Amino acid sequence: MIEIIGIRFKPVGKIYYFDPCGLDIRKGMHVIVETVRGIEYGTVVIGKKEMNEKNVVQPLKKVIRIATAQDQKTYEANRAKQKRAVEVCNEKIRAHDLKMKLIDVEYTFDGGKILFYFTADGRVDFRELVKDLASIFKTRIELRQIGVRDEAKMIGSFGICGRPLCCTEFLGEFIPVSIKMAKEQGLSLNPTKISGTCGRLMCCLKYEQEAYEDLLKKTPGKGSLVQTADGNGTIESVNLLKGMVKVRIEKDKEVLLKEYSVDDIKVLHNASSKKSEPIDEEVAKILEEEENL
Repeated sequence: MIEIIGIRFKPVGKIYYFDPCGLDIRKGMHVIVETVRGIEYGTVVIGKKEMNEKNVVQPLKKVIRIATAQDQKTYEANRAKQKRAVEVCNEKIRAHDLKMKLIDVEYTFDGGKILFYFTADGRVDFRELVKDLASIFKTRIELRQIGVRDEAKMIGSFGICGRPLCCTEFLGEFIPVSIKMAKEQGLSLNPTKISGTCGRLMCCLKYEQEAYEDLLKKTPGKGSLVQTADGNGTIESVNLLKGMVKVRIEKDKEVLLKEYSVDDIKVLHNASSKKSEPIDEEVAKILEEEENL
């Protein structure tokens, strides 16, 4: 076992583990740590705890110190300087006529590097831009191209549910989602209905997926042959959440359509509930983008 603390560098960012080095560090405190980007100011979101070494990437970076009042002032000063950096960078992007959109700017705590996050449709030759920025800010410059999901997370917005985007509220990391989830949940495959503000499949497709997978295991699919109290018939439709199926029973040249609980029928032949459905070009494009994330 190894002692760790969990630190975030953004309000809803990824949690990184660090060695507390015996310091009296508690959840909610601010600390100064060394990262691959340089010296950083972070917030403790997981207090000191023991964790299996197999679950931690070794070696752990160490906490330098608990943040002081002066460290807090330095952090706030860096945030204040970001506004000017955005203005300068946008001006230089226009001057070089670059096809890119600046999304955010970050200063490392020690001021040793400034990171500029941008989106673009393809590759961008920003070498001259980097030279201009370095000559103005007199420090190391890093331009990092991000995807549309990261853009939405940084900018923030509202989803079709009317609430702030999950990625800006509580999702520290993006979770894999797929068209298969929408199909298994019986959702429309219309891209406008299953895509988020970012244009990619909605992250919330994942939230109830395990429940649907459990229900699919015990629920016969459409077209299955089943035995009911009224005779044998074929399933016409399925309501997974209610645990009900509508069965078509043909008896004495009469057709009976009746709903039954899954627990009240016996499956004689289970037709595949995962038959392929036609997917239009837009949905296929979304699927391809998701696989390339």
